[in-house]
Amino acid sequence: MHAAPNLFSHRPYWAQRFGTAPFLPMSRDEMAALGWDACDVILVTGDAYVDHPSFGMALVGRLLEAHGFRVGIISQPAWEDAEPFRALGRPNLFFGITAGNMDSMVNRYTADRKIRSDDAYTPGGEGGRRPDRSVLVYAQRTREAFKGVPIVIGGIEASLRRLAHYDYWSDKVRRSIVVDAKADLLLYGNAERALVELAHRLARGEPIDAIRDLRGTAFVAKGLPEGWRELDGRDPEVAVKGAHERTVVRLPGYEQVRGDEALYAHASRTLHLETNPGNARALVQDQGGGRDVWLNPPPIPLTTKEMDRLYELPYRRRPHPAYEGKRIPAYEMIRFSITIMRGCFGGCTFCSITEHEGRIIQNRSEGSVLHEIEAIRDTVPGFTGSISDLGGPTANMYRLACKDPQVEAACRRLSCVFPDICPSLSTDHGPLTALYRKARALPGVKRVLIGSGVRYDLAVRDPEYVKELVTHHVGGYLKIAPEHTEKGPLELMMKPGIGVYHKFKELFDRFSAEAGKEQYLIPYFIAAHPGTTDEDMLNLALWLKQNGFRPDQVQAFLPTPMALATTMYHTARNPLRRIRREALIASPKGLRQRRLHKAFLRYHDPDNWPLLREALKAMGRADLIGNGKRHLVPSFQPAGTGGRPEGTRGAVVKKKRVVTAKSRRGSSPGRRKR
Repeated sequence: MHAAPNLFSHRPYWAQRFGTAPFLPMSRDEMAALGWDACDVILVTGDAYVDHPSFGMALVGRLLEAHGFRVGIISQPAWEDAEPFRALGRPNLFFGITAGNMDSMVNRYTADRKIRSDDAYTPGGEGGRRPDRSVLVYAQRTREAFKGVPIVIGGIEASLRRLAHYDYWSDKVRRSIVVDAKADLLLYGNAERALVELAHRLARGEPIDAIRDLRGTAFVAKGLPEGWRELDGRDPEVAVKGAHERTVVRLPGYEQVRGDEALYAHASRTLHLETNPGNARALVQDQGGGRDVWLNPPPIPLTTKEMDRLYELPYRRRPHPAYEGKRIPAYEMIRFSITIMRGCFGGCTFCSITEHEGRIIQNRSEGSVLHEIEAIRDTVPGFTGSISDLGGPTANMYRLACKDPQVEAACRRLSCVFPDICPSLSTDHGPLTALYRKARALPGVKRVLIGSGVRYDLAVRDPEYVKELVTHHVGGYLKIAPEHTEKGPLELMMKPGIGVYHKFKELFDRFSAEAGKEQYLIPYFIAAHPGTTDEDMLNLALWLKQNGFRPDQVQAFLPTPMALATTMYHTARNPLRRIRREALIASPKGLRQRRLHKAFLRYHDPDNWPLLREALKAMGRADLIGNGKRHLVPSFQPAGTGGRPEGTRGAVVKKKRVVTAKSRRGSSPGRRKR
């Protein structure tokens, strides 16, 4: 792994003399109260400003402030014209633009492309406060407001669109967002290192178009720099060819991947094989018009010391006073939760956390986490003694890592846990178990719950962890994500077989009984994932009925940019293996079939029975229609039911009872994964 300077090793910028702002300013009056004549950096975001490290604009803003820069925030601006983007004046260095903690399209539309009525990141949960494709709109308005000011884009919306990508909402392949936004630079992933380095270099007078060496960045380029060697990304052996620091892999260009689905799948596979910071090479892709997008290798993960300091910056841990106490649902969800790690090595193909945060887990120290619990206890209004979560993208990857750093730096596996857990991966949950015990022993802390999803295939390797979790940290329900029961879909998801779920359930039930507690697992399932047949969904429905589960809400697969499963959906090819034109996989795409797959998950809902009866007859399984226990759906139809089934979100079930999900996949502030 390449070494990197300490994140906080820079000499602070001269404006450090102004000190720490109580909240980063959102108005000229606040700037004047701080003694500022201008901002050095202005962050434009689609989220309400909550000064909490789970909200990206707060973490980025406080980090830049710690380096001496004056940072202002323009939150959820009206976008019909440029005037709201002039609210804080012209920044000295650059505008930083993000859609917020969620992709703006995922935030606004359901998997069936229907507009949502709410937005968890807006005061009052009000929908419609950000535009579609927010990064593009904000970048355009910012240019109109102040010509010539550098524009830097980042956050998950930009990160996952850094190269040509399939866009589900328009059903077409789009160019890199760097090109469409006309941005000077894109920062992808956890971009703290690049952000800090960029700010200091711009402050020293270096032009932004000369800053081309930062890891974790993408930009528009013309031609190959002198001394660089180019490899053809269409070569199936390119992944095993030797690399050096001045090697770039050329992916099939935008026009090629737009017109050839096999080339799109190949480009996607190559991209995902070049995501390890230890061996990734630069990538380049022609976007048309003589323009290339150049993608530098991923950022070096933060050390524990750097993570600690980042999360210990002076956050107020509450919304900006301008919101006058209005409820912000996303803040309410994470108000008493703590991030203990980043990253995910699971590699689930339908999830983009790995592509955004990386496979190498970045951990905070035990002491830093305990100190934050005490800070919440002592300073956050409304604390009653319960910590709602100690987690991250998953609950239980804390301090799990490859046993050999050299093996880790050379690895190109897409997942450390599929098809089985890698023998080089440590699965010792001891440090996490110790953290749980110390956290719940702190004075004033009544209980510590775990809200992040547990990766149960790892947990079963350490029964002592499961015992600690089940005995002390489950508030009646524990969410886990089998996603399916059938081998075909599970292999394309890169998820373990359902047998591992049963092993975890045995431990869960045993330790719950020993603790004298009645507790339930809440398994999440996904409908209409690429490679899923009607028969697969029928078998899942029969499993649910046999095990007494009646899902209240169900999640249909949503093809998000850059995810491997999105490549499967768009191209009907499997990027987990070498691409072959003739090797096709089926994807449920039509609205009727997607509704059918969701209906199988909600087999108990009378509104779904007409659709299910019709499907069962067509599948030759009319024997499952009847009024006995062995039947899936009854032959009668209650009065007033049987209307067209509507899709819902967030598959959450409890045995014998119904539980409604409060959050949807990907909607939490950058931390939840199921």
